[in-house]
Amino acid sequence: MSTSTAPIYLAGHLAPVPDEIDARELPITGALPAELTGRYLRNGPNPLPGEDPGHWFTGHGMLHGIRLRDGRAEWYRNRWVRTRAFAGRPFIRPDGTLDRTAVNANTHVIGHAGKILALVESGFPYEVTDELDTVGPCDFGGALTTAMTAHPKTDPTTGELHFFGYGFTPPYVTYHRLAPDGQLVESAPIRVPGPTMMHDFAVTEHHAVFLDLPMTFQLRKGMPFDWDDEYGARLGVMRLDRPGEVRWFEIDPCYVFHVGNAHDDEAGRIVLDVARYAPADIVALWGPFGGAEATGPAGPAATAAASGLARLHRFTLDPVSGSVTETPLDERGIEFPTVDDDRIGRAGRYLYAVGDAGLASGDNAIIRFDAQDGTASAHELGRDHVAGEAVFVAAATPDRAEDDGWLLSIVTRRDGTASELLVLDATDVAGAPVATVTLPRGVPAGFHGSWIPDAAADR
Repeated sequence: MSTSTAPIYLAGHLAPVPDEIDARELPITGALPAELTGRYLRNGPNPLPGEDPGHWFTGHGMLHGIRLRDGRAEWYRNRWVRTRAFAGRPFIRPDGTLDRTAVNANTHVIGHAGKILALVESGFPYEVTDELDTVGPCDFGGALTTAMTAHPKTDPTTGELHFFGYGFTPPYVTYHRLAPDGQLVESAPIRVPGPTMMHDFAVTEHHAVFLDLPMTFQLRKGMPFDWDDEYGARLGVMRLDRPGEVRWFEIDPCYVFHVGNAHDDEAGRIVLDVARYAPADIVALWGPFGGAEATGPAGPAATAAASGLARLHRFTLDPVSGSVTETPLDERGIEFPTVDDDRIGRAGRYLYAVGDAGLASGDNAIIRFDAQDGTASAHELGRDHVAGEAVFVAAATPDRAEDDGWLLSIVTRRDGTASELLVLDATDVAGAPVATVTLPRGVPAGFHGSWIPDAAADR
């Protein structure tokens, strides 16, 4: 298929690769820190040659991995996640029941309890090896009976993995908690009025925050969700010691794919930072990637000047008064917000994000937001390069500062012809790269990834 006629999600920096390859001893510019010993893994959709899945979000999952050790980039490899959908099994069985193993596993990849899991929010995770070979679906010993979000949260103190699943039938949302050893120890239904597309959520030290927003299930080709002007928008706060009991806060209509972080402040309020889309912006984004044409109050007139980008935004929820305060934090279009994993659910100074994120045609950048100073600094990449999510890797320094570490991101030319692994000093994001690793092919822009240190991967 020619890139001149291909849908946007099959062209340029989004164009899928046709095969799996291995390359060893990758070229490096600069010097890789010796502390970076492990694997950077990133997931994303990659249809088979000749396939058009109808939406960017629905291609088969493909993992891209770079192995770093002793200042060397030992290998790059890419592998499809060989799910039952990859093998041709339908998600809906002939009897009308769902096969939660027949999914694409294309959104995220994480490590927990000695396993590496490829995630997608429509079904079960898939375990893979540290060489990216598929082991098989994981339902935690049969305990998981719902889908699993692609955005679980690991509590940095307890080591527990908090997550949820959503679906098309009641209960539409279910909260789950996984012990540090990988045992599913708690599940509780969360009452919402309908089949909302709940992509992400947040945790704090004491709470979970659910996002019940107006992207809802609508049976249609491609991705079966679209904007629903009638649904409403609200945030739900649940105490972690009272699973299933949720206090809801009404907010202005919007959509959030990705949470930056959340924390409990000293006054007992919950502070939530997100990449927030205004209604016109989410509709403007959704259409080109395989969504329906914009309709309703958020439709053509409203979207004529929309950017299709999210903005960094803060919600402050007060459980005592029941009030919500909304505060724009920055006007630059961003996506894929990340933080130091040791700060998940805790107050933190720094948040990282990708400016433009390849969703528009403007200048791309990796940005560091400083909540203490209210400032932002950016590693500018220009219009010809698109950065993926920037993953923070902490330095192994006793009593380290919050930003003592590195940011890893796969950067791809906008025409899709070449890629590199970019390594930035997180204390000086705007500065020159610490190192760049030249990858053996153009890696299509994808979704989310993780740094898997050797200690985690080798268990």
